[in-house]
Amino acid sequence: MTGSIDPTRAQFDAFKALPRDTPIQMLNLIRLNKDARYPVGHPNHGKGMSGLEAYRAYGRTTAHIFERVGGHQVWVGRPMTVLTGPQDERWDIAFIAAYPSAGAFLAMVTDPEYRELVKHRQAAVEDSRLIRLAPVDAVGEGFGE
Repeated sequence: MTGSIDPTRAQFDAFKALPRDTPIQMLNLIRLNKDARYPVGHPNHGKGMSGLEAYRAYGRTTAHIFERVGGHQVWVGRPMTVLTGPQDERWDIAFIAAYPSAGAFLAMVTDPEYRELVKHRQAAVEDSRLIRLAPVDAVGEGFGE
């Protein structure tokens, strides 16, 4: 089974079809490769890096772009076990990133420098989920309110 690392064209088109001028949050669930899978020709190919090391390189090298578009991390947690759902959907990293608008997120992922640096993420990730969320202004008293 091939993991989901990058969006399909249809997924990216669906994202772009939604409003671009409203704040968004992105839920990220990440399962890392044991060993990073850099393509031949990449400076890190064959260096024996772990998936975690490659993902950290992704975060470190793209942080200035993330900040420039107004992004910030809202929440981060370390997944421990799946209580409901498929047991093979184990995750190594979970976090929520916020952007001032979907347009800001699009500016980040289409930035030429980012498009080169995202190769660290592609080498690091075995499987992932990236889910666009609309922030809710007021939280109710019960679950899901």
